[in-house]
Amino acid sequence: MRQKKLILNTSMSLILQLVTIICGFILPKMIMTTYGSNVNGMISSIAQFLSVITFLEFGIGAVIQASLYKPLANHDNKTISEILSSGSKFFRNIATILFIYVVFLTVFYPLLIDKDYKWIYSASLILIMSVSTFVQYYFGIIDGLLISADQRGYIQYFILILTLILNTMVCVILMLCGASIHLVKGVTALIYLLRPFFLRRYINKHYTINRKISYKKEPLVQKWNGTMQHIAYMILNSTDIVVLTLFSTLANVSVYSAYNLVIAGLKQLFVSLDSGFRPLIGELWVRQNTLELNRIFGYMEWFFHTVTIFVFGCTSVLMIPFVTVYTNGITDADYIQPMFSIILTIAYMANTLSSPYWIMILAAGHFKETQWKFLLSALLNITVSVLAVYHWGLIGVAVGTLIAMIYQDIWMIHYVSNHLNHWPLRYVIKQFLIDFISLGIGTLCSHSLKLSNNSYISWFVMAIKTASIWTVAIIAINILFCPNKVVWILKQLKKYLYKN
Repeated sequence: MRQKKLILNTSMSLILQLVTIICGFILPKMIMTTYGSNVNGMISSIAQFLSVITFLEFGIGAVIQASLYKPLANHDNKTISEILSSGSKFFRNIATILFIYVVFLTVFYPLLIDKDYKWIYSASLILIMSVSTFVQYYFGIIDGLLISADQRGYIQYFILILTLILNTMVCVILMLCGASIHLVKGVTALIYLLRPFFLRRYINKHYTINRKISYKKEPLVQKWNGTMQHIAYMILNSTDIVVLTLFSTLANVSVYSAYNLVIAGLKQLFVSLDSGFRPLIGELWVRQNTLELNRIFGYMEWFFHTVTIFVFGCTSVLMIPFVTVYTNGITDADYIQPMFSIILTIAYMANTLSSPYWIMILAAGHFKETQWKFLLSALLNITVSVLAVYHWGLIGVAVGTLIAMIYQDIWMIHYVSNHLNHWPLRYVIKQFLIDFISLGIGTLCSHSLKLSNNSYISWFVMAIKTASIWTVAIIAINILFCPNKVVWILKQLKKYLYKN
């Protein structure tokens, strides 16, 4: 049953991320074409400033999810209700802080950007986008966390897929009809209201939850620690666009956002894998099933590293060709930045390689113990990016991100090895050596691939060739160094296909 839920959750989450990536490519390109690079840069910048709202889901959300594993395993409806009630109260308090933050942003943000736009234009856009972001991440979040912790995240992913497709279709039609960017973003907010409605109906039908329950002892003892940890995480991942907004130009923000479309899509791909593994690891942790936990963790580490090297290895070859095709005909900014592309790709590859250790920390609920390490990573990113952006511009913020991500990899591996499941460092070192060998051979074999012409068909052909080369290289290296894991994954695939 665990394996079936893992496959179902991971599959639906992967489909969601694929839809998110496709929609994420369509809308920004339409915005750049319809309204220009500066408006696209402004939207990307505002979205980044508003991303603080997402700490509602991933800060206290991670604490709630970790707290739910045990009562869900024991079918303890009373404790489940208490946890959800405490979480709801916390969100209501945070909502007030967020309202003040949005008002502050509305007043002062327009003063930071290009003077080509009137204050009312920027301020009203912030208000509309804040409603959209708030609806997307706040309403229904408790219900989403419950079904994710119960390894039923596929329900939520299906609803998200439907609203994403609907939103993209409606927004494209509006832009083709000449609608303002304000109207387009306003419609997005209305569409996202469908999500919490359908989630609540599912929860009421399948769970027995007392939403008005009172409790004497606080069931979420680490909620502020989880929030602090994720604020640091959001700062770490939001630094680049904020620094460019403050110390560079909206055109550079637009250039960054074009590359970040690819990076964000890839990050979401791995978030989908996280969401499949985390409830399983959490259940094994609360049951203290050490042997099974380490067995699953070993396969998870290998799987994440192997997929990361394949995905980001291909990205290092395909990023510039994609941006070339994607921004074809847009001449108001220089979008072709090879060195920036390479450094940014390596930075987020390093970030993704830490996924198995990040999952272990979250599943174990070690929020208080790790919050200062997250804050130090964020501070490192901010400091280096601000110092480097004056001299190197886009490359400077990428260097800051790379240094912070490498530091984060090191401390996470050390923490998991010493304080959680005591995963031997020799296994980690071996895995990273395999990663470096795979990167070297894959890069050597694919570096000469070029676009035959400036079209999506040409890029697609190049992508197939690139993926084929990296697939052969990575499989060959893993057969040589990890034959038992290759055999295991083939057996699992065969078993799944046979059952279906």
